[in-house]
Amino acid sequence: MTIDPGARQFEYATFVRTSFRGAVMRSCDLSGVTMRSVDVGGLDIDSHDLFFGSLVVNGVDVVPLVEAELNRQFPGRELQKAQTPEGLRDGWSAVQSAWETTMTSAPAEWWDAHVGDEWSLSQTLRHLVLATDAWLRGGIMGMEQPFHEIGLIFTGAADMGFDVSIFRTDTPTYDDIVAVRAERQQMVTDFLATATPELLAEERDNPWGGDDWHPTVGDCVRVILEEEWAHLRYVRRDLALLA
Repeated sequence: MTIDPGARQFEYATFVRTSFRGAVMRSCDLSGVTMRSVDVGGLDIDSHDLFFGSLVVNGVDVVPLVEAELNRQFPGRELQKAQTPEGLRDGWSAVQSAWETTMTSAPAEWWDAHVGDEWSLSQTLRHLVLATDAWLRGGIMGMEQPFHEIGLIFTGAADMGFDVSIFRTDTPTYDDIVAVRAERQQMVTDFLATATPELLAEERDNPWGGDDWHPTVGDCVRVILEEEWAHLRYVRRDLALLA
């Protein structure tokens, strides 16, 4: 997570008898925060990378409990960590089936609807196009410019020096979005159909830059699966609220 250097004034600060009621925190670094004798009624935490660390509540690390419950709610989600070609193929099939169920049940008037500041269904599909382009076409295939113009880049990308001029600034039609999304889904399906253990073990460069991590091909596929399951969860959450 990239944090603006000017936004570090609260690091290692102590707050006593301070009200944060109704506050909203987005893209903030809360790692290592300690809370004691706090009122957390209605506290809503959403962390895409929760399973990489720990979250201790009243002395209990709840991360394994959260992961187990999400895997129960989304059958096949546990395969996002699969290490074999067969496991990754089954994981991809499971998440695509879950997406198909969600897409067919979402009324047309909800495609561009928002819950608060969250992305709409259309925007989410555009972001998944971007994620596939980054990790399959960029990370695995090594394409110099892997991105489709319809993709939706994450907030703050321009501040990181990323060339956002690649992407459209107008709003694409839903039919166009679905068509490009289907193309990207088929690309992943075709790639996994012939993937071998040896190929999955090969190292690649991080498509978002930096020299501190060189993911394997398998890692890149697992990131795609994580993105698919995470955004499916967000969409189902918001569609339930719209209902």
